[in-house]
Amino acid sequence: MGVIEVDRARARGPRVIPDRPWADIMLDEAVLAVQRRNVEAAIPLLAATRGDPEVRALRIEALSRAAVGMSRGIESLIARDQANPDLWLWLGRTRIEEAFEIKPEVKARAVQARRLEAYHSAMESARQPLVTAAGLMPADPVPWESMLWLAVGLERPRSDKDSVWYECARRWPTLYPANVARLITLSPGWGGTATEMLEFARTVVAKAPEGSPLPALIPLAHFENVAAERTPMSRGGWFGFDAQREIVAAAGQWSQRRIGPAHPRSIEAHNAFGAAFFLSDLRRPARGHLTRTGGRFSRLPWSHLGGEPENQFQRACNKLNVITN
Repeated sequence: MGVIEVDRARARGPRVIPDRPWADIMLDEAVLAVQRRNVEAAIPLLAATRGDPEVRALRIEALSRAAVGMSRGIESLIARDQANPDLWLWLGRTRIEEAFEIKPEVKARAVQARRLEAYHSAMESARQPLVTAAGLMPADPVPWESMLWLAVGLERPRSDKDSVWYECARRWPTLYPANVARLITLSPGWGGTATEMLEFARTVVAKAPEGSPLPALIPLAHFENVAAERTPMSRGGWFGFDAQREIVAAAGQWSQRRIGPAHPRSIEAHNAFGAAFFLSDLRRPARGHLTRTGGRFSRLPWSHLGGEPENQFQRACNKLNVITN
């Protein structure tokens, strides 16, 4: 799939592929199969990831979101294969995604006590499957990455989040989604501070291995920082000059390191940089990164802009005359 810039792009708009920020055809097919309630289609896809935590984490996340409402089906698979770590991991992460679907809005919590109780119960139900998965594959960091989101979802004390991060990082310190989860636990919106969050992002990026999209933590950190203070009525630009300069430097660092096959999270990183450059009115680099998404947008950072991420992504593509074909 290529992407071109044309004068009539505003009329046609981008060909958007909703919530599939990856270049993995087999995962596309498995997600469709699971959405059609064929949960068995995921089994070989997950088994093939046991030696690659980055691909494993991506596929678990994608297939869990596809399986929302179908955790009972995964339980049935486990009943036939109770020693399968892939299934326990999938069940735990699916329960997390199911819980997030029923999480009450903050403003409504006072009048939705029952729903909040149901949310906490649903989220807590993910713990045992994830612990089981971790026990079956002790070297696997992905159950711990999921437990980071569990700690975020339950708003656990900082010490709990730190201990889960330690277990994940000592197994695979450069796991992209785990570093994103850690960034969020340190963000002002989740009880951390801008200083600590940005220091973490900069330290990780400075040590990022060749080809890793971890430099995208820089724009994501700046999004988290601004979003914590921004309101729907806020006016003016998102990023000041210093933030823009740091984002430009991080983008350059990543592009210089991108040698060999693309990282499984490259499209997510292109979304992060593309959104940041778009909001900074840096049209050429914004267009370059959004072109490389192939019309596949990620929830972060577009959800920070308000409304549906798809609408924000499409708006940016329209303004930059970027379409897919």
